[in-house]
Amino acid sequence: MASKQDATQPDARPGTPSSGPAMRLVLVTGVSGAGKSSTLAALADCGFETVDNPPIRLLHDIMDDFAASGPRAVRVAIGVDERTHGFSTERFSDAVASLRERTDLDVTLLFLDCSNETLIRRFTETRRRHPMAGETVESALAMERSVIAPLKEQSDIAIDTSDLSLTELRREVLERFTEEDGNGMSITVLSFGFKRGAPREADIMFDVRFLANPYWNPLLRAGTGLDADVDEYVTGSEGFDAVFASLATLLREVIPLYRKEGKSYLTVAIGCTGGRHRSVAVAEKLGAMLRCAGHAPAVRHRDLTRAGSARARTVALTA
Repeated sequence: MASKQDATQPDARPGTPSSGPAMRLVLVTGVSGAGKSSTLAALADCGFETVDNPPIRLLHDIMDDFAASGPRAVRVAIGVDERTHGFSTERFSDAVASLRERTDLDVTLLFLDCSNETLIRRFTETRRRHPMAGETVESALAMERSVIAPLKEQSDIAIDTSDLSLTELRREVLERFTEEDGNGMSITVLSFGFKRGAPREADIMFDVRFLANPYWNPLLRAGTGLDADVDEYVTGSEGFDAVFASLATLLREVIPLYRKEGKSYLTVAIGCTGGRHRSVAVAEKLGAMLRCAGHAPAVRHRDLTRAGSARARTVALTA
């Protein structure tokens, strides 16, 4: 039976009209060792209130408390994984669906992924035990992936941290959660090198390896696409102007359509061989074009610098 106190509490549950702007809620989950703690720390730097691993049954209560104690513009990030009390994929999925129904919340589910090879190295080098405690790290990872696979399908954003240093992960989070397009969609233009693999987060991908490669010019090899002489060499390639004009036209056409469909985040990836020359120059030019078109893209160069040793990245992101 509900108490008198319960009956008099303001009802912020599904179906209740909200007053004022919706609170921002980011739910952070993913595979163990992919960087959940580091991501929550980066979100705190973005101005989010952070809570790690509260019991599933308290998610609504936590948001009710924030609604009652502060301005509605509050932003909250909550970490949830298999260590969370009462966790099961089904129960968490139901909780996410229920939170999405609330008219006072704007909910984003962020899923952190990572390659098995990198995760095994992280757990081995830091001597941490996998939370699912299988006979081997490999078996624990396989068990975990089978359990949480539906959450990745439900996610609004998936970030693969396999090749990210702590600094790179922080920059990724800051760009996604502090840069928002003026029309309500965050756009990232990402340069990369195919030799390190295509980015899993890409929504649209363009291969610019048809352009003249500064790597084969001894005077330009040491430079990057951020240098004026390299940029001039790349953009002076045969066919560049016509191809770039077509790409710009395509993006101007599809961005409003993505927004109309309710997409909140769009990543346009530009790839060349090494990710230092051609893709960087084109990504910078594309970012400038989008800004002129009234958008506010974040331009990121995944492979321009590979700061930090593999061991440093391992230790920093294992949380």
